[in-house]
Amino acid sequence: MSTFQTALSGLQAASTDLQVMGNNIANANTVGFKQSNAQFADAYASAIAGTSPQYGQIGIGTSVQTVAQQFSQGNIQTSANPLDIAINGQGFFQFNYDGATVYGRNGQFQIDKNGYVVDAAGGQLIGTPAVSGALTGGTGPLQITATTLAPQATSGIGISLNLDAGATPIASGTAFNINDPTTYNYSTSTTVYDSLGASHLMSTYYQLTSGATPTWNVYYAVNGTTTSGGVTSGSFGTLPFTSTGAVSGTVSGTIAGITWADGASTSSIALNYAGSTNYSAPSAVTNITDNGYGVGQLSNLSVDPTGVVFGRYTNGQSAILGQITLTNFKAPQGLQRMGNNYYVATYQSGQPLTGSPGSAGLGSLQASAVEQSNVDLSTQLVNLIVAQQAYQANAQTIKTQNQVVQTLLTL
Repeated sequence: MSTFQTALSGLQAASTDLQVMGNNIANANTVGFKQSNAQFADAYASAIAGTSPQYGQIGIGTSVQTVAQQFSQGNIQTSANPLDIAINGQGFFQFNYDGATVYGRNGQFQIDKNGYVVDAAGGQLIGTPAVSGALTGGTGPLQITATTLAPQATSGIGISLNLDAGATPIASGTAFNINDPTTYNYSTSTTVYDSLGASHLMSTYYQLTSGATPTWNVYYAVNGTTTSGGVTSGSFGTLPFTSTGAVSGTVSGTIAGITWADGASTSSIALNYAGSTNYSAPSAVTNITDNGYGVGQLSNLSVDPTGVVFGRYTNGQSAILGQITLTNFKAPQGLQRMGNNYYVATYQSGQPLTGSPGSAGLGSLQASAVEQSNVDLSTQLVNLIVAQQAYQANAQTIKTQNQVVQTLLTL
């Protein structure tokens, strides 16, 4: 009868193998899925005193020792969703799923009605939240709440330009007049913002004075102010240059006490002309920087390889909204599957080790991409044939032993 039991154990093992491979094949297109392999061990009866040693070498079948998970890297495929995120390397995303902490590799995310970053099953992605554009250092569900970026009043402008050394100096004693182009050689304009996010036009004017050393008088005018006519204007100072055309002396200053007609806070704007030149070439601006901006609405999200989530706004600005963290285990094969592409930690997996992507052996992140299943269909189909043959062979063993028994019964 032991032959029946031996063959039955083989049938059960082959059946388990078929189930494991069937599950692998069924999930060949499941994002982030990791295949499993059934591993077997032979079985022998314990030796009995007085029994000939050779009989103890006859096995009594096989058993499924474990169903081992294979965490090899799956292929990474690009997508059109900026919140599709693939892990390239080791680690798992951490989720809050109905109050339980679970882990997974499926990085297909979206924003729910409450602003949380969630997967298709509704699990909230865990990471490091940000407050006012700065990471807090804590841990919690990532929530996108900064859909509007508050304005920032302009407090500093950098202007780099070339003023034509061959320009004709303005006659000595000529008073500067905004409305008279003959009183200055060159002008340029840029947009500045008040504390309410309203934009205003700020113009600067450049007047070359005669003399041995090339010196340019600088004037300014800002509209939208409480000054009569709505324009505040005045003299900023001078820009002296060396004989080689490089700016020398004082290259910065501040325009203070600008009061806005819309009730915004009074502004002081610092101007910096570092990098400006005085060459014999047409006057032109080479660069202008402005640290102010108006109100912006969230238009897009992006994620860098270290997991930092940036919000892109309609005013051209960006802000940090949080950071995705990754978690790894000393023995990930000890994780327990929970369905929905989730795993939970067990005693065999060890304690979770959480950190920033790209650090401490954790993989990096790739946005607008997903990690495909690591199931190799060709290999699985070949192994399926082998497992089917093993099942048939064990069934044949039972059939043969049955014939032996029937022969004995007819004696």
